[in-house]
Amino acid sequence: MRNRRQVAVVGVTGYTGLELARILLRHPALQPPVFYVRETNGAKCLAELFPQFRGWGQAALRPLAVEAIASSGAGAAFLATPHEVSAELAPALIKAGLSVVDLSAAFRFREAEAFTSWYQLAAPHAQWLREAVYGIPELYAGEIAKARLVANPGCYATSVILALRPLVQAGWLAPGAGVVCDCKSGASGAGKDPRRDLHFVEVDENFKAYSLFNHRHTPEILEHTGLCESQVVFSTHLLPLARGILSTIYVSLAEPQTAADIETLYRKFYAGRPMVRLWSAGTLPELQHVAHTNFCDIGFALDKSARRLVVVSCLDNLGKGAAGQAVQNFNHMLGIEEQTSLQ
Repeated sequence: MRNRRQVAVVGVTGYTGLELARILLRHPALQPPVFYVRETNGAKCLAELFPQFRGWGQAALRPLAVEAIASSGAGAAFLATPHEVSAELAPALIKAGLSVVDLSAAFRFREAEAFTSWYQLAAPHAQWLREAVYGIPELYAGEIAKARLVANPGCYATSVILALRPLVQAGWLAPGAGVVCDCKSGASGAGKDPRRDLHFVEVDENFKAYSLFNHRHTPEILEHTGLCESQVVFSTHLLPLARGILSTIYVSLAEPQTAADIETLYRKFYAGRPMVRLWSAGTLPELQHVAHTNFCDIGFALDKSARRLVVVSCLDNLGKGAAGQAVQNFNHMLGIEEQTSLQ
């Protein structure tokens, strides 16, 4: 592509930041990004810190400074930074004329109280919470295309919302009936900071539940499905895998439906959305089908009563659950094909 654009990436040392680097360095509409980190440790390019990027070109590595980013010629910035860092950086960069895709949770909520309650951190100013667009392109592509600030969703939230939204919007769920979202994730979803419970000997050959009734992605799921808290049971589990999310979602239907009806509903809802792949009735996706991709695969099974439905949603938590979706959002902001650099 001609007239390749310059972007900045802030925070590249975590798993999400590294995945973002891998996608952006091969993006045909972009110049090699400039990467900003708190500490360069004397390194001048990304490959000096991360040898896997040797031969990918001289991706510059610079100390983090808003003034440096603003004067770099970048028109946009990706923030793979902690919530509190993003809360300060994003407004400053937007004021400097950049658009921002933020991969933290800082701008995912309309109400400051929700962020403060779930994350125990001071919320960004209400102006920025109102302006931020929640970044699921399959639902909000028009708003994303015009946005200055996109809040990239949580990985679990993306998996569950994409699975449930067609049913909710069609009014097919039984009123007041419970919805069980039983979700499993690989260990990279917990981030790169060292923790005893994420050591190899703790994760390998083990499987456990965690954050029951208090997982931070809960309010995202409620807001973007329209379901109420008393209706949803959201359980999360840690798999002995590096990456991937599989969500098994149990719902009751208001009226009997055929498998063909359900398949038609999903295919119409996601028509023209290439990053959601739908499986035929009775066939179910697996984590290996979505690893290292930006796809969300959705399948389902319907019981004999035609009123009990199980939906299975799979994605890569670093791909469609994080860095891949961030680039998909940015492609919409650029006005180019949303799957650019993602296939």
